[in-house]
Amino acid sequence: MDAQFWDEMYRSRDQVFSGDPNGVLVTEVTDLPPGQALDVGCGEGGDALWLALHGWQVTAVDISATALQRAATAAAAADVEGRVAWTRADLNITPPPADAFDLVSVQYFPLALQPDHTALRGLLNAVAPGGTLLFASHDLADLSPRPEQGFDPGDYYQPGDIAGLLDRDWTVLINETRPRTAPAPAGTHHTHDTVLRAQRLR
Repeated sequence: MDAQFWDEMYRSRDQVFSGDPNGVLVTEVTDLPPGQALDVGCGEGGDALWLALHGWQVTAVDISATALQRAATAAAAADVEGRVAWTRADLNITPPPADAFDLVSVQYFPLALQPDHTALRGLLNAVAPGGTLLFASHDLADLSPRPEQGFDPGDYYQPGDIAGLLDRDWTVLINETRPRTAPAPAGTHHTHDTVLRAQRLR
């Protein structure tokens, strides 16, 4: 699923997502003090805009130029342009800056398993000491392979996989499956989320 795939997916509809922030993000971040946030796979910007409106300075990254253009338009309408930096990048190739973010939010982002965990370690390294990693995915029980799109859910990291890779520099605060707090995306049957929230100690 490269940049062309995602651009074509976004261009296939005038709006792919609701524009609302993800429920896991709202639940887990509301009580955190605002700081620097990295929104991984920001899409059309719902999460990034919510973070910006709640005082965060956001670096919002996506591989799709189409998604980023829509997100920037939404940011202008919400008057938070100065609080969000929209960045086109493939995090499998270009890691974010290390020790830079008080929050790294990964919401339903298809992060492919790698033998050396290069992309994942780039995201973990991006969390500043004292900062939070928040990783949410659809429950595997709600996902089915889609061979026609080359998608197999077993090819991607799940929150539990990541929890098992964290060392003593981290403390796991939440590692669980829970019912969704928001309606499932149109055409899907997602009923549960798997959620990892961890804090980097040093």
